[in-house]
Amino acid sequence: MDSQAEPKLKIFFFPYILGGRLIPMIDLARLFASHGVKATIVTTPHNVLLFQNPILRDQKLGYDIGFHTLNFPSEEFGLPNGCENELTTTNGDMFIKLFMAAMKLQDPLGKLLCETRPDCLVSDRLYPWTADVTDGLGIPRIVFDGSGCFSHCVEESLRRYAPHERVLSETEAFVVPGLPNKIELKRSMLPDYVKAENGFTLFLNEALEGEIKSYGIVVNSFYELEQAYADYFQKEMKRKTWHIGPVSLHNRRHIDKVERGIKTSIDEHSCLNWLDSREPNSVLYISFGSMPRITSAQLLEIAHGLEASNHPFIWVIGRILDYSSREKQQVESVLLPVGFEERVKKSKRGLIIRGWAPQLLILEHPAVGAYMNHCGWNSIIEGVTAGVPMITWPFSSEQFYNERFILNVIRVGISMGNEHWVPLKELPRVTIKSEKVAKVVKRLMGSEEAEVLAMRMRAAEYRDKAMRAFEEGGSSYANVDAFIAELKSRRKNQNGHL
Repeated sequence: MDSQAEPKLKIFFFPYILGGRLIPMIDLARLFASHGVKATIVTTPHNVLLFQNPILRDQKLGYDIGFHTLNFPSEEFGLPNGCENELTTTNGDMFIKLFMAAMKLQDPLGKLLCETRPDCLVSDRLYPWTADVTDGLGIPRIVFDGSGCFSHCVEESLRRYAPHERVLSETEAFVVPGLPNKIELKRSMLPDYVKAENGFTLFLNEALEGEIKSYGIVVNSFYELEQAYADYFQKEMKRKTWHIGPVSLHNRRHIDKVERGIKTSIDEHSCLNWLDSREPNSVLYISFGSMPRITSAQLLEIAHGLEASNHPFIWVIGRILDYSSREKQQVESVLLPVGFEERVKKSKRGLIIRGWAPQLLILEHPAVGAYMNHCGWNSIIEGVTAGVPMITWPFSSEQFYNERFILNVIRVGISMGNEHWVPLKELPRVTIKSEKVAKVVKRLMGSEEAEVLAMRMRAAEYRDKAMRAFEEGGSSYANVDAFIAELKSRRKNQNGHL
């Protein structure tokens, strides 16, 4: 018997520079380190600050995890020094420059991989060029997209069959063909790059080509949540996948939940104390993610609607993406109705958080009874994990596809009714009036109708399934181990020995 111990599998994780994509990738790296992998997170200097503390705590626990930094060419693209993620941009032009600057990481990453030769690179889908880099070095590339399988299945059906080209108007509904469930969309819900080819269409085609020639895909979901679409993704679309989530569940310690992402804008103890004073399932949690596509005028409608609903709420008002530095000042001065915050504070009916919130702690609190969100996949999977029904309000990206998943597949939500996809550089408009906000909130938070009660029961069931999947003996836990075993076997076959 060979007395030499088998070396650890060495995996590099290369997250994209958007907070919503970086944070789950960090969870993923920490998860694999806890399964005995030597994990290295490759990112830029300022992005390291978003996760440095959890990594140091993991190292103290004995996990083999660290990071390697690549210099980010901010100044080369006319960005301020240190502008390395969307949280430091103030308008759409800066965001596009950030996107372009990220492309310049190809050469330094290629040099790093050539020098270090990891057993695998887990790369974000938005770095399609990593497929060529790893292919040239004989290193398997694993794609991490941060979305579930469902939205990819919808995208593929639209690409293959183009049902949206056979309707007569933006508001006419059509069925997305070939899927396990009847899924209806409208042209107004589709991204501009789907309805007409543009530069981003070509970029996504490159991402698709890179995905096809990669070794496989890891998915931040669990098999029991989207079983039919996981099977469709593998059998019909011929993608090799491992469902390994929800990766947010790796954050078991209180401090990890508090420090996940950027520093929270509120002391978590005051937030939890406020929640402790509320009845179970009585609080609505509202957050539209790190890149909300929403105007100050729409915020006013939301505020009036919440006040009229008369239900307790926690409302995270993140950084509103502006269109010029001058407008930024105007937006900040008219965010909420006059006297609204004072009335909310006096009545103790609501808690308003500006900036970043300890979302995992809030969602898992027994007082939280529903979650209004933009249908980003991270929000969905975290809401599912918490077992709370949702109020859906998509704006952009693949969010309208995700909304259909909530409403038509797992059936744990009520739609706010927005039907207009908004491009990054287009000024959003008011689509939902305060009366509609109040009506939907009252229905989900205060109604005893059979469908709402059934929705809550389904949400609780999916929470339990998520927990079981992630624990030892569950499907996601087994998939992590199967993934590691397959890569070790591949390495052994290539080397001809351990």
